[in-house]
Amino acid sequence: MPTARQALLDAALRALADRPWHTVRMVDVAALAGVSRQTLYNEFGTKSGLAGALLRRAADGYLAGVDRALTAPAPDRPAAVALWTVRAARQDALVKALLTGHWAEGLPRPDRGPGSQGRTGGRLPPPAPGELLALVRDRLAAAVPEAAAGRCEIALRLALSCVIVPVPGDDTADSRALRLVREASRPVVQGAAGLSGRSRTAGGRSHR
Repeated sequence: MPTARQALLDAALRALADRPWHTVRMVDVAALAGVSRQTLYNEFGTKSGLAGALLRRAADGYLAGVDRALTAPAPDRPAAVALWTVRAARQDALVKALLTGHWAEGLPRPDRGPGSQGRTGGRLPPPAPGELLALVRDRLAAAVPEAAAGRCEIALRLALSCVIVPVPGDDTADSRALRLVREASRPVVQGAAGLSGRSRTAGGRSHR
């Protein structure tokens, strides 16, 4: 059974799905959750605190998905994280805003002012885009060999480019995006000519 806090966050998301955040009233959220307004204020303090908690939950859900993606076979981990990033941003406007720092009209925004942590019920405030990406990089660094760190960075940047300029949301597009990430983030392998110590000119002649 969900706690009062979980029920209130679920209710806030349902309200946000129906109307812009600035028109969502605390009394409506409490009614949707089936709790008193006092319980709502005890949990979050203010509407800003409720917004911060919503965004923190979205960030935590995204990071949990990153952790799941990192259970893929080692060579596929950067691509798996990239694909999850694209899909998570497509499915949840809050995740997209957290990753890009672009807040579409009608979304709740994080409170970065002094004392903002206290207004989220004592819990961590939502991360800024740079902080969120640093958390992803930390997870990638712990899950892949040190030599793959550069490839992980490439995979993450490609994913973010797809978040900023969305691609059609279907399995075919996802498959193309995944192949692109795999190609771009695969280890550099010397060609046979390089391994043999030969190089070729434009005319195709080889030289020692």
